Amino acid sequence: MDCNDTVTAEVCKEDDVGDGELCEVMVAGYPVLLVRNKMEFSALGSRCPHYGAPLSKGVLRGHRLRCPWHGSCFDIKTGDIEEYPSLDCLPCFKVTVEDGKVFVTAKKKDLESSRRVKDMSKRCLLNRNTMLLLGGGVAALTCAETLRQEGFTGRIIMVTKEKHPPYDKSKLSKAVSVDFQKQKVRFMDGSSQKYNQLLIATGGHFIYNHEPYLDSLSLSPSFLKVPGADLQNVCHLQTPEDSSKVLELASGKNLVIVGASFVGMEAAAFLSDKAAAVSVVEKHEFPFQKMLGPQVGGVVLKMLQNKGVKFYMKKELHELKGKDGKVTEAILASGEKLPADVVVVGIGASPSSAFLKGTSIARDSSGAILVDLHMQTNIPNVFAAGDVVSFPVALLNGDHASIHHQQVAEAHGSIAAFNMLKKQKELHTVPFFWTTMLGRSIHYAGYGKGYTDTVLKGSLEQQKFLIFYLKDNFVTAAASLNCDPTVSLIAEVLHLGKHISKEEAE
Repeated sequence: MDCNDTVTAEVCKEDDVGDGELCEVMVAGYPVLLVRNKMEFSALGSRCPHYGAPLSKGVLRGHRLRCPWHGSCFDIKTGDIEEYPSLDCLPCFKVTVEDGKVFVTAKKKDLESSRRVKDMSKRCLLNRNTMLLLGGGVAALTCAETLRQEGFTGRIIMVTKEKHPPYDKSKLSKAVSVDFQKQKVRFMDGSSQKYNQLLIATGGHFIYNHEPYLDSLSLSPSFLKVPGADLQNVCHLQTPEDSSKVLELASGKNLVIVGASFVGMEAAAFLSDKAAAVSVVEKHEFPFQKMLGPQVGGVVLKMLQNKGVKFYMKKELHELKGKDGKVTEAILASGEKLPADVVVVGIGASPSSAFLKGTSIARDSSGAILVDLHMQTNIPNVFAAGDVVSFPVALLNGDHASIHHQQVAEAHGSIAAFNMLKKQKELHTVPFFWTTMLGRSIHYAGYGKGYTDTVLKGSLEQQKFLIFYLKDNFVTAAASLNCDPTVSLIAEVLHLGKHISKEEAE
C-alpha cells in the first residue's frame, strides 16, 4: 500500500463507546484514538507528539483533550494544540457511522505518525517588516512558529549566543544594547539590526535531550561566591556541552552537587549509578522545599538516598580547594570535608536581562521584565516572554510572578506572536511542570507560592500520592507521583476558572 493510499476500517460498534469515553482502536494495524463527545465521534493520533503518552489515558473536558503526562492539550475536532509543551498537533481522521458500525478513514502516511505540523506561510520579499527575536529557547521558537502559522510573511530574525538549532545567529551576549526609540539592537561585533516588533526571550529554557535527566538552562545561573569557585571542573549546567562535560567528568569520580534544585536533583539521580559517589549540599532541610514542600521533598530525598546519594542538608558550602588548578575538595561551613573531583552548581537562576540596565524598560527587583497578559512591556512594539519575564498569574489573583517552566515559556511565545501581529489575545494558561528521577515523574500543575496548607491523598511511604497546595482555603496547585492523570484533571478544573475548596480536596 502506497503511503498516500486511503484505508477505511470498521473499528467498533456504535454502542461500544460511551459519551465522554476515550478508547484506542486499530486501523490497518495502526493505533488510533477514538473519542465520543456529546454522542459525536472524533478520531485522532493516539500518542501525544511530545513524549508519546497514550492519549486514551488523558482527560477530556468538552472538545479539549489533555495529555496525562505533561499536560499538552488538543482540540479533538481539529487536532490543533491548545496548550503546550507539545509543539506539534495531532492528525485527525474521518469517522462515519453506518448501521450501528463505526468506520475510520485515513491515509497511511497520517496513520504512521501521531503528529501533524500546522501549515505555515512562506517568506515574501515584498513584506519589509522585521520581527526580531532575542533568544533561542522555546519562547522564541513558539513565537517564530506562531508568526508563520498566523500568516506573517515578513522577516523573522532569531538572535542567540547559543550555537544549536533552532538558532539563526551567534551574536547575543551581555554586550547587546537596545535603542527603543530608534527600534534598533546593536551587537558586540558592531553590527546592528532594526525591528518593527521586538521579542526579548533571553531567559527561556533550552531543552536538550542528550541525556533524559540533564536538561540545560540558558538563563543566567546563580554563580558560586566562595573561594575556589573558579577552579576547573566546577560546572554550571547551561548548554548541551555542559551536560556532556559533567557526564564525562563525573563517571567513576566523586561528584558534589551544590543546591537541591530540580536541575541538581535530576543530575544526582541520573549520575547516581555512574559517579563513584554523589553528595548534595543544600541550605534547606529538604529538596524542592520552597515549591513542593517538605512532604514531597522528603520522598525525593529517600528515593535518592536509597540509590546511595548522600545529603548534607541545612549545610552551606564554605570553600573549594584544589590541586594543579582542579577542584579536589569541598569544605562546608560546618567544617566537614567532601572529596570532589567534579562540582555541579544548581543554586537557582536569574533573568538574563543585564543588557537592559539603564534603559526605560520596566523590570522588577530581580531583573525580570514586567509584562501584561499580552506579553507587552511598557515600551511600544517590545514584547518579552519566558524565564526573563514577570507576568500576571491568575492563580495569584493577577499578581506578577516569574515561573520557570518550559510549558509557560512556550505559551508566552505564542501569545506574544499574536499580539505582535496586532491580533489581540491574552495569556490563559495553567502552569504545568514535571521532573523525572530514577524513571519516576512528579507532575505539578498550578502555582503554589505562598501556600499555607496542604491536603495529602495516598501514601508518601509507598510513593503513590496526590498533594494539594492551598492558600486562603482554596487549591492553587497540586502535585502527584504515580497517580496519572490526576494532575492533568486538576489542571483542567483550574483552567476553567473553578475554585477547589479544602473540603472538596479532602
